[in-house]
Amino acid sequence: MIVLKKTAFVTGADRGVGLALVKCLLELEYDVFAGRYADHVPQLNELKEAHADRLQVLQLDISSDESVARAFEATAARTDQLDLLINNGAILGDITATVLDPLHYAEMLDVFNVNTLGSLRMSQTFMPLLLKGESKFLLNISSEAGSISDCYRDSWYAYCMSKAALNMQSKLIHNGIKQLGGRVLVVHPGWVQTYMQGQLDAAATLTPEQSASSILKLVEARISLDAAAADCEYVDYAGNALNW
Repeated sequence: MIVLKKTAFVTGADRGVGLALVKCLLELEYDVFAGRYADHVPQLNELKEAHADRLQVLQLDISSDESVARAFEATAARTDQLDLLINNGAILGDITATVLDPLHYAEMLDVFNVNTLGSLRMSQTFMPLLLKGESKFLLNISSEAGSISDCYRDSWYAYCMSKAALNMQSKLIHNGIKQLGGRVLVVHPGWVQTYMQGQLDAAATLTPEQSASSILKLVEARISLDAAAADCEYVDYAGNALNW
């Protein structure tokens, strides 16, 4: 019997949770395609040197139709299937302005173009490869900030609204692929020590590696489940259900 290698694509692999997901997937013996935004990512380059046969690093701007199309062509040239697509790339935008302050709509559009449409670009473009994979698993990294029921903030307009829209997008995609054997999982990665706010959030409770490892355990636990019967879940990194 021929055992097919597991393949995964991760966006936003420059640092933080995305980079940690790439590391964890390599440890799980996946062949990994890592989409980076920056021109030079030393840690990713080091991983490439250590796993030259199983890691492909691609330049990727998920806010660009052309960039996503180029990444698809480069991926399709090396594999005819993906088991796991992880939409992780995201930006924060302004988190201080309330409705009583000036709001920067152009910046909000940029955040939506990355956080919401960027994920949709990737999912729609890469769907032919994903549906040929054995697992057919789409993982969208969202946030508790996308929960409408549990919203307590009076700012973070761009980020919260873009993540709420990502949650709806995830459900729509799930409805469209579940009868084809696909499924979507939406995960809040926790409060992670990342650079989302421009500097390291050292007070956060999780390292990127802890978050990534927990998230992939959720994926592995669900891959063997019947896709047609599975719902689109919205959970945190520990598997606790979140309110939409």
